[in-house]
This record gives sequence, C-alpha cells and structure tokens, in this order.
Amino acid sequence: MDEIRAAGGEVYGITSEPHSLAAEAEGAWGMSIPVVGDPHHEIRDELKARGWLDIFYNEDYGHLRERGWASHPKGYYQPAVIALDCNARVLYRWRCVPKYSNMSGAGARPEARYTWERMREVIDGEGDADLDTSPALGAEQLSWFRFLLILTAHGWFIRPKAFPLLRDGGKDEVSPVDAMRRVYVFVALWLLALVLLPLMWVGIAALIWIAVLTPGLVEIHRQFQNEPDPY
Repeated sequence: MDEIRAAGGEVYGITSEPHSLAAEAEGAWGMSIPVVGDPHHEIRDELKARGWLDIFYNEDYGHLRERGWASHPKGYYQPAVIALDCNARVLYRWRCVPKYSNMSGAGARPEARYTWERMREVIDGEGDADLDTSPALGAEQLSWFRFLLILTAHGWFIRPKAFPLLRDGGKDEVSPVDAMRRVYVFVALWLLALVLLPLMWVGIAALIWIAVLTPGLVEIHRQFQNEPDPY
C-alpha cells in the first residue's frame, strides 16, 4: 500500500454487498482502503462496457442466502483485480472463474507483491496488460475432493455444510483445520469397524450412510457454481 501510494496510486475495494455493509466493514475491520458497495452491478457493467474486465458473478447465491442481513439482487461477485493509470490504461487485470480446481472461487488470490510487480512492468512499457490467467497465488489451492471432505466433516458427515460468513467478525466454532481432523477420526473408525465387525454389516452401514449423504452432496454442487475455464 505504501509503495502504491508513494507512486501516486490508490487502492479501492468494490463489493456486491449493499454499500451500508461496505461502510460498516470499513469501520469494523479498521480497513485502510475505501470500499464501495455495488449491489446492482453498475460498476461491474461499466468495467465490462469499457472492455477493461468482465467480472464473473454467481446468479444463484446458494448458501449465502442464509444471511438474512444481506442481499444480492443481481448475484454476488467472484474476486477480481483491475488496475488503471490516469490515462485509463490497464496495468493489471485478473478475474476468478469458479472451478473445481479453486474450490468454486473460494481458493487463493493473486499475491500482493506479485501483482504490484506486474503492474510496474506494464507502467514502464506500452499498451494494456493482458488478462492474467496464471498468477502467483498467496496460498495453496485445495482440491475439490478435499474441499468436499471438509464441508462434509463440518456437517458431521450427515450433510455437507458451508462455513458461515458472520457479520460480527466472529468465527465458526469449527475451523477447516478442525474439520479435517474429524475426517481422520472418521476414516479411522471405519477402518476399525472393518477389522472388528462382519464385512456385511460394514457394507450395509456404508450403503445407508451414502444414501443419507447423497442429497447433501447434490445440494452443495447446486449451490457452488463451477464453470469450465476457457480464459
């Protein structure tokens, strides 16, 4: 942030939440950047119309509908980054497309230092930056299978449950790391059952569990929008 501002730039956040929530988040989180709410996608539409960036958005907001204090009348944004200079030249652009490989958009984002360096390269050159399709990410990506395991463990292996986004800044009592520990215990119990119980009993129990779990897996796949990525 200091380097960007020293170069005469500024950073803004744009969210598909109502602006009242954006302003609330600025204060509650002690943010150092201004954040603008764009629930009707006016900014998104302008970016697309100018040919700068087509921000992907989910029309079906799935598990987010459980938050009664927020609304997304036109769907919710997937993450994106757009950097412009004072002459409207594009210095950097990246958008997230929800895929199995990035946990339907819940995965990592471009690393800040990497993004700034890419911007500086374009500043010193000519023309607009191409869409970055393989940025250096700030965290490891989980596979879709492991992601589903964590959600299933969060729902105690009965029905996969997404982790909530809490308004008060609090966190769920169970973290993804805690949920993964449940997976190890769950697998160990099944292995123990295979050793101690008749195979037919274990098989019947497994079939019953799969039958109970399947509707939840179907619902999770409906809520999380995964797309082919031609970009």
